[in-house]
Amino acid sequence: MSTSSIKPDAVEAAVAVAGDTPSKSLDVPPATTRAAHASVMGASAREGGDPAPSRTIAHEGSADRAARAPAANPGAGIDYELFLDCVHCGLCTASCPTYLELGDENDSPRGRIYLMRSVTDGRLAPTAEVRRHLELCLDCRACETACPSGVQYGKLIEPFRIALESQGEARGRTDDWFHRLILFGLFTNPRRLRRALAPARVAQRLGLIRLAESLGLLRVLPGRLRQLVTMLPPPTRQQRALPAFLAAKGRRRARVALFTGCVADVMFRGTHWATARVLQENGCDVMVQHDQVCCGAIHFHAGSSAPARELADHNVRAFDASSVDAVIVNVAGCGSMLKDYGHHWHDEAAPGREALAGKVRDISEFLDELGLVAPEGPMPMVATYHDACHLGHAQRVREAPRRLLAKVPELKLVDLPETEICCGAAGTYNLTEPEMAARLSHRKLDNILRTGARAVLTGNAGCLLQIAREARQRGEPLWIAHPIDLLDLSYRRSKPPC
Repeated sequence: MSTSSIKPDAVEAAVAVAGDTPSKSLDVPPATTRAAHASVMGASAREGGDPAPSRTIAHEGSADRAARAPAANPGAGIDYELFLDCVHCGLCTASCPTYLELGDENDSPRGRIYLMRSVTDGRLAPTAEVRRHLELCLDCRACETACPSGVQYGKLIEPFRIALESQGEARGRTDDWFHRLILFGLFTNPRRLRRALAPARVAQRLGLIRLAESLGLLRVLPGRLRQLVTMLPPPTRQQRALPAFLAAKGRRRARVALFTGCVADVMFRGTHWATARVLQENGCDVMVQHDQVCCGAIHFHAGSSAPARELADHNVRAFDASSVDAVIVNVAGCGSMLKDYGHHWHDEAAPGREALAGKVRDISEFLDELGLVAPEGPMPMVATYHDACHLGHAQRVREAPRRLLAKVPELKLVDLPETEICCGAAGTYNLTEPEMAARLSHRKLDNILRTGARAVLTGNAGCLLQIAREARQRGEPLWIAHPIDLLDLSYRRSKPPC
């Protein structure tokens, strides 16, 4: 059925792309939300008699099915009952960053689900406008936490976007110089990235980047490169690579492998060292596989499933999951991707991916389960904790970091308003969607400042970079760090940084 033949009933009035309402300010009037909610719910009830396609029973992962879906129907490879789980109740809208900012049903989780379902049903064409609403999604999965019906939004948006990217008309978005050379070519290769950043680090130390920014000279750079330059954290003392093995202190309680990843190993190697030391303090032998590679999240979330699967299979070979109690990750985005290895692809290599995924633990999750050896060094400061989306929503790890931080002497941890709302980093979203990312980082820092805290703790590299950039640009002297950095300082009885 063509788009022009769609009946303009209440559902289409609420979410039809052709009838977008203007973007609204931050405060969406409750009446608007209730009206949109009622229109979607009413139309949903009228749709109740429509025959739904039979549930897909397959031995392929969603990414495999999406990649093989017919070009005209990017939803053909998705289990249709996942769409039907959504009852359009609207509880997700209060947790969706793009809906909070724009007030547009097309940019809400239920709106995007309806768009994807309409395309799948053949009632709506996958136009550039439809794609734009789906591209603007951060895939933060806050809607999954809010949803009382258990909608698995990630299993809808991720394979749907992969299928869209495989279509000729849509390929231009990720098949460009920035994705090929920067995101896929540099970011996923720590050695290349470290070499490429060397001149920028020299310019930072000489104050040239700050001077260029103050004079407006960075405006001559392409937008995404300019964004990348401003994301660079201040230069620190270069850390040597972690050794292949670090022995536990005292009685050995566990044997673990440490995932170091790609961008994190370049930007936050100091946090990797802190992670290893904290694990040692807690009686863990730590192994570091030097042939490990990027987790694949950068490729996968950009719609490139095949390269992501190659990276996943390389990591399966690098890590002998059967020889360790856990594979420790200190970057939420990487941990979420690694834990989903068993879901994304189902082929002859699936058992190995599932075995590795089953051993993956976030560092806070692992230490909380193991039982933290209480640190003794006082940290007299006021801090707030931001829930990284792919830790709090995707991995459902929320209380473990707080329980660990509660054991740090003299640390006062204050609640962060809207801690569940994304900061705008979302992997590489802050580079590909800088306008929305900037709105969200501004909102996040406003909430941080309201707490009065001078330290911000969060368990994801992208969040650390995003919040630190916003603080620098607004002249706020905050200490922004991973919770494990603070634990490490306490174990070493080092002076608190703020």
